[in-house]
Amino acid sequence: MSAAVEEQMVVKAIREECPWESLPKRLQSTLHTKDEWHRRIVDYCIRKRLQWNTCFARRVYREGEYYEEMMRYLRRNLALYPYHLADYTCRVLRISPFRYYCDILFETMKNEQPYDSIPNFTAADALRLTGVGRNEFIDIMNKCRSKKLMWKLNKSIAKDLLPTQPVDFPIEPWWGVCLVNFTLEEFKKLSEEETSTIDKICKEEANSYVLFDPKIVNDFYKRGLVYFDVPVYTDDRFKVSRLEGFVSNKDQSYEDPIEELLYAVFVVSSANATVAELAATLQADLYQLQAAASFACRLGWAVKLVDAGSVLKDEGGPGFPSNILSDDEEGSNASINSEMSGSQSLTIDTNGPRKISGTAHVGFVVDANVTSYLMMGSLSPGLKSHAVTLYEAGKLGDSCIAELCSDLASLEGKKFEGVLEEFANHAFSLRWSLECLKSGGVSTNENTDDAGEAKTPTSPLHDNVTAHLAKVNIEDATDDGNDEVPQDNHYTDVLDSKDQNTSSISMELPESGENMGTIEAENGSTDTTALMIKRKYTVDVLRCESLASLAPATLERLFLRDYDIIVSMVPLPSSSVLPGPSGTIHFGPPSYSSMTPWMKLVLYTAGHCGPLSAVFMKGQRFRLLPEPLAGCEKALIWSWDGSVVGGLGGKFEGNLVKGNLLLHCLNSMLKQSAVLVQPLGINDLSTSGNLVTVDIPLPLKNDDPSIEAVVAQANLPKEQVFNFTSVLKDLSSKFDLSTIGYLRLLRLNRLVESDSFHSERASYQWVPLSLEFGMPLFNPNLCERICERVVASHILQKDDLTEHYDVMQNVRRRLRELCSEYQATGPVAKLFNKRGSSRDLPRTLIDSISSRWNPTNDPSTQTNIGAPSLAGLQRGHTKVLGFDGSTVRPYALSSEHDEATTILISDERSSTHDGKPDPEDADSTYVVLPGVNLIFDGVELHPFDIGACLQARQPLWLIAEASTASSTFV
Repeated sequence: MSAAVEEQMVVKAIREECPWESLPKRLQSTLHTKDEWHRRIVDYCIRKRLQWNTCFARRVYREGEYYEEMMRYLRRNLALYPYHLADYTCRVLRISPFRYYCDILFETMKNEQPYDSIPNFTAADALRLTGVGRNEFIDIMNKCRSKKLMWKLNKSIAKDLLPTQPVDFPIEPWWGVCLVNFTLEEFKKLSEEETSTIDKICKEEANSYVLFDPKIVNDFYKRGLVYFDVPVYTDDRFKVSRLEGFVSNKDQSYEDPIEELLYAVFVVSSANATVAELAATLQADLYQLQAAASFACRLGWAVKLVDAGSVLKDEGGPGFPSNILSDDEEGSNASINSEMSGSQSLTIDTNGPRKISGTAHVGFVVDANVTSYLMMGSLSPGLKSHAVTLYEAGKLGDSCIAELCSDLASLEGKKFEGVLEEFANHAFSLRWSLECLKSGGVSTNENTDDAGEAKTPTSPLHDNVTAHLAKVNIEDATDDGNDEVPQDNHYTDVLDSKDQNTSSISMELPESGENMGTIEAENGSTDTTALMIKRKYTVDVLRCESLASLAPATLERLFLRDYDIIVSMVPLPSSSVLPGPSGTIHFGPPSYSSMTPWMKLVLYTAGHCGPLSAVFMKGQRFRLLPEPLAGCEKALIWSWDGSVVGGLGGKFEGNLVKGNLLLHCLNSMLKQSAVLVQPLGINDLSTSGNLVTVDIPLPLKNDDPSIEAVVAQANLPKEQVFNFTSVLKDLSSKFDLSTIGYLRLLRLNRLVESDSFHSERASYQWVPLSLEFGMPLFNPNLCERICERVVASHILQKDDLTEHYDVMQNVRRRLRELCSEYQATGPVAKLFNKRGSSRDLPRTLIDSISSRWNPTNDPSTQTNIGAPSLAGLQRGHTKVLGFDGSTVRPYALSSEHDEATTILISDERSSTHDGKPDPEDADSTYVVLPGVNLIFDGVELHPFDIGACLQARQPLWLIAEASTASSTFV
């Protein structure tokens, strides 16, 4: 019997309290003796920190022996003090938390182990009670080592240097005061006042700390005569605060269910959720969850929300129940849907978006990199505390947001260089995002003059961001008249100009209880303003790695219970967990496939516009590059699943590689993942050899003045505008952009026939490069502009976000259809790869090819002008571009295969598009890889036959013919 199966059978038998005689023979044969079975029972109960009187150990061990064995186990593993068992460990055994942690510190010093070997929660609690932290520990060790020979002979000198009494620490009024078992000598030494206090503690039904003289109680505690109980009841509510005093040591290497629950409690806790509801959300043991919440309150990391009079009344029961509830019992006794606020009614429609009334609760999802930037506490001491809380607890509550924004504002006027500049980018962008969300996407200090023009005071971040942090989205700074695109002067141009039609904004954190606001028309040109109710917003910052550590079902319950809206940063790690397609509204990636190059192909095919792009399947190896890539000056490469090979891949914005290295780079990356490649000619780049891009803030609509406003904000010279406005209008009419994020446009060379030999007269055009959903914290300039678009569109103030829901559903549908067509099991891939290669299938050559890309031209002068694709033919899924080693030729498979493919594709689409959200699309983290090589010619997407370019990829019939021919020469 395997060890795993044996362990499962043992655990099941212990939970069912099976005696030795009732064990299965199979299990008895592996345990051998009854004593071994009893030992396994005790070990299990100790590892789970179970009470003796409620666990199976009570039948095989005496109570005193059980708890003494448990304390030895905890000391050996440097574990957390079992506060939930203090009724015996403190009262009977007289092992106080202070004495316990002094013993742990001494054992660590005696064994000359580093301070980091103490687990983080143990170290934090020891610091609270003994005052011995990292610096004090090192100081004591240095003093001991200075004794030299004496230290080697007598390690006990370290104990003399440890404190003899606990240090003062904050005690909440609602904490309970409990007596230990006094000895006769201790009782005789009590004064009359102390005796009366002890009598009062014994007689009072409620023993809250606030009822007694604090000086006497504190003196009792230092003498070890009392201990504090932190009662937690099923209907209590908590608010997680900053993790002051947290020690960032190693995680525990032993099993501790309470300590493991702490991290989950930090993430899922809410001031509106009771302890019972938290247990139901986590599907955790209620008794252990109460113990975890009690410990968090002891260290000041959680604040219990209590009424003033509740401390004085009888709570009617013990802090910890004597029975341990099973998962099923907890789920049946607690509801996962807590009240969101007193004025809010919440309705969840599984077939549509959630409707918000009253206060809106927002979760802003960031990654661990943001905490790393905030950890640079030398720049602002307050930020380090917030960073530790966000990293360790995985969450910053709404009560901390105002203080966080204040700490971020303290960076104003400072100059940053090198690595610190990246920190500053994220810091300022984070403040912009939080203030925008906290204000509900409404300007709180906007006013209008007599002419109706919007005027806004200069933002407090304006000067610093303009001077130090404004990142140029147009990556070009040359003296060439045609190539030079000026720096994005969004800050100075919009805020200082009175000729703009857009209303610039300045967000402030609203005062408590502020529910009324003036919301103005988007173009700011109206003479009157409409007074309307401004919804109040609360914002929590969530770390995506902490969310990913929760079970998917737990995370879904958390989102439905606590949040109306989730806003994600850009870029999110691929390991992030996304909200489901129904329920919580998500301003971020609609599905995991939208975080891959599939999203680019959807954008290009929907708008029939984009750069020349080639998709290559994983596992191939090129012997030569096909025509679109051969001879290109540079190329953009994206790996499909974010994998990194030799520094390539994994980059959010892609890798720009030289054309002469492209073959090697492709072969290296294709070993690990599928690849998207976009070749660029020399005229597609700036004179400095970089891309020329412009980022367009969203939301954006085709039927309002927002497009003209965005064009004006781009501040492009007239000779650089080209088709800038038309491409935005065309794309927004074909692909709805009513969401939070940004659209990146790429400037490409547009070769006109008459200018073929006069490159200086060549013109350019703008095409979409990528579409990202969420807040880009890496670019404060772009982040501020997105916040302006959020305010101008009032997207967060709508009662029903059906429009955004429909946009995301449309994106999911397009992604699902594209993936299903071109994945390995899709109809196009099955037909194209039939019999090993499409060149085995009947095919018909087509004389013309899209003038978007003419392979007869030099690769460095690839065209990108709008023209009909595959002239004279309707768009079909069996039109193939093939490269035979010298020439690219388009061809179509025979009509019978074309008809079969059409039927397959129509069946596939009908099965995937039923008008309802697909739960698998959002819940599955599996990355769908392309099952056929593809090429986007600037207008349409086609299968790409590159068999002649691959190594050891010849048709079987050709190999057979070669073998037959070679045998005749033998």
